[in-house]
Amino acid sequence: MDLLNCLNGLEYRSISGDLKQQITGIAFDSRKVNQGKLFVAIKGFSTDGHRYIEQAIKQGAAAIVYENDIDAGLLKNNNVSFVRVDDARKALAGISANFFDQPTSKLNLVGITGTNGKTSISYFLKALLEHAGYKTGIMGTIGTLIGDKKIETPNTTPESLTVQTICDEMVNAAVDYAVMEVSSHALDLNRVAYCQFKSGIYTNLTPDHLELHKDMAHYFEAKAKLFNMTSKANIINRDDAYGQLLIERLKAHSAVSVITYGLTDEADVYATDIRYAIDHTLYMANTPSGTFSIRVNIPGEIYVYNSLAVVAWAYAEGFTPEMISAGIEALAGVKGRFETVYDRDDKKVVIDFAHTEDGLDKALSTLRPFVKNRMLLVFGVYAAPGALGEDKRRAMGAVAATKSDFCFVTSDNPKEQDPVAIIDEVVASVVMNGGRYEAIVDRKQAIERALEVMQPGDILLISGKGHETAQVIGKVEIPFNETEIVQNKMRELEAQSAI
Repeated sequence: MDLLNCLNGLEYRSISGDLKQQITGIAFDSRKVNQGKLFVAIKGFSTDGHRYIEQAIKQGAAAIVYENDIDAGLLKNNNVSFVRVDDARKALAGISANFFDQPTSKLNLVGITGTNGKTSISYFLKALLEHAGYKTGIMGTIGTLIGDKKIETPNTTPESLTVQTICDEMVNAAVDYAVMEVSSHALDLNRVAYCQFKSGIYTNLTPDHLELHKDMAHYFEAKAKLFNMTSKANIINRDDAYGQLLIERLKAHSAVSVITYGLTDEADVYATDIRYAIDHTLYMANTPSGTFSIRVNIPGEIYVYNSLAVVAWAYAEGFTPEMISAGIEALAGVKGRFETVYDRDDKKVVIDFAHTEDGLDKALSTLRPFVKNRMLLVFGVYAAPGALGEDKRRAMGAVAATKSDFCFVTSDNPKEQDPVAIIDEVVASVVMNGGRYEAIVDRKQAIERALEVMQPGDILLISGKGHETAQVIGKVEIPFNETEIVQNKMRELEAQSAI
């Protein structure tokens, strides 16, 4: 593709060089530049791509897209085209979409955003669609799936070049529906700019990622951007306060249809006759076209909401009640989402990704009715340094104190923060709220200690990491598989008790 077509529809401040220059590929990492590629110099969190423009040219870049002033000497290179833009990240998204011939326009693309619930909704959708005979792709927290092919991606929503590359692969693999978890970071940083979403799903909004968004108002506005990018339907949780705000805004200013879901008949799609069990939930789904039964094979109210979002989407899409009910029941579970990893001798261990105050509260509240003896908890808190992080640690400490009988406070991806200082802040909140605890910095030791003290009738929740298989300490990712830790330790304890 030539440079002119790569820039189709983009605004730029200046351009020099040959617009017919052939572009063989795109890169925003100078190390991935080779002959004929277009290099986009974006400003990242840890470095600035403008520092590597000269290196990209040496490696054969045919064109450079940039924001900031650069060395005038570089601009004299007659073999390289230079394009200056106001927003290099947004330009990267547009160029990537052009280079792959707008792949998202060829997919039924569903975007899911909100603080909690995105991953499980994407897997409910996958189960429903595949049960109905459609080939499906997923891009999200657990990684990317194109049919059965798994691709590891570094973020919930990767950089725009990766997004467009994956969507192009989905088109080539004859995917019918693509489901994308859309993070607030992705929306703020234009990672999904130029994506053509057919529909959007909103889950909820609770405090998280405030180190980037500063406050809930900005966090909400980041999430709300998705619903200005859809063409067919927006599915919104009516029971969420920010969801109500979003509904009002969309109904006043958007021509795209709005379908609401919730637990009362004020929503378009709502649940009645909810019956909770330790390993599933049953309810009646009420839609404008009829009422039918739903079985969700993951327990708890949050999964009623998450499955209802899918019911509402499927209703808008024209699926029959039979297809919806069978599709949701087809999902046996989601890795790291309320996953039972041990259930023997009247002891149950559950792993869940809950890493916010709201998520932890809901996870513990779901398990509490089924606890015969004690509700045990292993958890840590990752949050940004400063006041926002302190608020999150205090809030989660309070939930742990009031919703569990005994908690083990430990580390959760402390990264470059002092894990002891983090734990001290959490413990102070646990104590203030009358909780019982033991503080163990090493997360593996904390899990093993909790397993050692388990008694018949206890349920242990290990929260925060869910599907993750690494612990980030400093800048190093250390392999860390909680399922294996639990199962290995319980085998050891069972062997000891058999002697």
